[in-house]
Amino acid sequence: MTDIETLRTWIRECPKGGMVFFGGAGVSTESGIPDFRSTGGLYSQTYAYPPETMVSRSFFEAHPSEFFDFYFDRMIALDAKPNRAHRKLAELEAAGVCSAVVTQNIDGLHQMAGSKSVFELHGSVHRNFCMKCGRAFDVHQMIELHERADDGVPRCSCGATVKPDVVLYEEPLDDHVVEGAIRAIANARLLVVAGTSLVVYPAAGLLQYFQGDRLAIVNLSPTSADKHADLCIAAKVGEVFDF
Repeated sequence: MTDIETLRTWIRECPKGGMVFFGGAGVSTESGIPDFRSTGGLYSQTYAYPPETMVSRSFFEAHPSEFFDFYFDRMIALDAKPNRAHRKLAELEAAGVCSAVVTQNIDGLHQMAGSKSVFELHGSVHRNFCMKCGRAFDVHQMIELHERADDGVPRCSCGATVKPDVVLYEEPLDDHVVEGAIRAIANARLLVVAGTSLVVYPAAGLLQYFQGDRLAIVNLSPTSADKHADLCIAAKVGEVFDF
């Protein structure tokens, strides 16, 4: 039996609600959304500022025009559709196997595929709020505001900047989301970590709460948690979940 077949068996044999999925950018690359650290990822591309700097809170405040130019150019992918991994996870949730998806992605593809119990650690491009009055805007409204503004900065009718509900560097994670993710991971019997290099904290630190039976890691490159895993699979996430 191959490692992929072993993991699929573990999933099939998992008790009801016993599986939790923890995913990163590698889950969405098969939907055409670039990751950050691989060849061709955002961090390997050339911009006037390093991408890590451009997605920080201090850069957002000091250079809002440049921030939003980068944000709308590189971080919005409305043409992307859920891939076989997203669809399978939604199917596993509907079947009562997967109790939660914990994701570092901001693309909303898990929900588009049908998953309902999703903890978005880094927020979502689909939610946006006025920084002054709190008015909510969807992503299409944000694009319209961006295109309409002379400097590219989306603004509410009250005049304040509209900020994506996305966690930037230098910003804390949402406590409610983190608490839900920790609770899900702590109660899991099978934790599948996929498509993440596990170098972004505090998100990667949530694995310490897992006390279950089996930890499986699916990632094309090694991760810092491999030594703790019961199974490590170097493959594309969609390939593993195509069953």
